[in-house]
Amino acid sequence: MTTPQDLLIVAMDVESSRPVESGDLSLVLAGAELVDLLDAGLVTLDGELLVPGPGSTPDDRLLAEAAAALVRQRPYESVEDWLWRRGRALSAAYVDVMESEGQITRQHRRLLPGRPGPATPADTPARRRATERWTSGEPVLALLAGALGIRPGSGDEPPAAEEEVAAGEAEAPSDDPAVADEAVVAVLATVGDAVMELDAVRQRRDIEQAAFDNIWRGPGG
Repeated sequence: MTTPQDLLIVAMDVESSRPVESGDLSLVLAGAELVDLLDAGLVTLDGELLVPGPGSTPDDRLLAEAAAALVRQRPYESVEDWLWRRGRALSAAYVDVMESEGQITRQHRRLLPGRPGPATPADTPARRRATERWTSGEPVLALLAGALGIRPGSGDEPPAAEEEVAAGEAEAPSDDPAVADEAVVAVLATVGDAVMELDAVRQRRDIEQAAFDNIWRGPGG
């Protein structure tokens, strides 16, 4: 499993109590891909620029696509530009691939049999590993989820594996997780900024739409 897959599982497990915008999720998934590409030596950070490295192609399909999508000629792409380019509809791509692999399932709708229900993580070893990573307080996953407004301690944790609960080993993530790798820290900071920028754009559009509606309704409308 990869960091983006773990993040998607965590986001789906908490979505019923705190919905996650698909645009926000796509941006953060693109950031999660960079974290794994950095870890694999497939890219390094030169200031704000992503410089492709000599690492081997990942086994994971979408992470391999991410590696192939890196700009390999100067001037290299910035982290911010990568997030907006690679993050376009990325959440839907991850759902599709993970559903095809049996990692995600959809409930059937009784009243609308022709339309699939909401996607949910299947009960698989992959989900249990993602849950363990989340409940153990792994800093990178905690910070990526935090960019989506998902934080521990507010009923947002995915259910811990039964073995962990029985053994008393499941622990909540730290309130202030630390990441040692400076390149990863820079990527995570840019992810947070991009999500805030998208939220600001969303709010401006809502305000503009409300003003437009008021004009059409007219006085006393």
